Amino acid sequence: MDSSDSSSTRRQNTRRKLFEAAVTLIAEQGFSSTTVDEIAERAGVAKGTVYYNFASKTVLFEELLRHGVELLSDALQRAADETAGRGGGRVEALDAMVRAGLDFISRYPALAQLYAAELWRTNRAWQPTLAQVRRRALAVIERVLAEAVEAGELSSELDVPLTAAALFGMVLVAALDRQSFQPERSVDEVHAALSQLLQGRVGGGIRQPQGGV
Repeated sequence: MDSSDSSSTRRQNTRRKLFEAAVTLIAEQGFSSTTVDEIAERAGVAKGTVYYNFASKTVLFEELLRHGVELLSDALQRAADETAGRGGGRVEALDAMVRAGLDFISRYPALAQLYAAELWRTNRAWQPTLAQVRRRALAVIERVLAEAVEAGELSSELDVPLTAAALFGMVLVAALDRQSFQPERSVDEVHAALSQLLQGRVGGGIRQPQGGV
């Protein structure tokens, strides 16, 4: 590895530490109450390192949201692709995406808490960024829903954008509710419950032709 590769790796590791420190602190005490000093201390770096990597705390937060939701979007897409690779249908892919979302939030609970909290704050400077990254995550789900409708697996009357948002919200709320109020439940249990809901409400939404048997 040459010096440029080594430098790039070090910077990526530093940025990862800053991301992890910032998301945890902001989820714990809010954006306004979290200082750059605290982020640096939690990450184990000098304060100047924060500003070297990010122009401001706001820029750090925007990049944090973007990075986190992009990771989630990638996890959802992988779940859909792997299901398709096994020859599974689109509803099966949606179920795999539900599981991928639950697993992701289980690994990054502070990020999910932060996203949920900031979703309702419309006066933040990073709202356009939040809307943009949310759009990317929903687009992954919408594509699978649209393909399912096109293939006849789901009803042509399905409202694809609204259903995608509902599935995304269902996973987010169920995962956070488990962590906050039902920690004794496993991810498997939550997935089983959501899978039944998905199969019954979305997967079962196809209308049989009149006169069919």
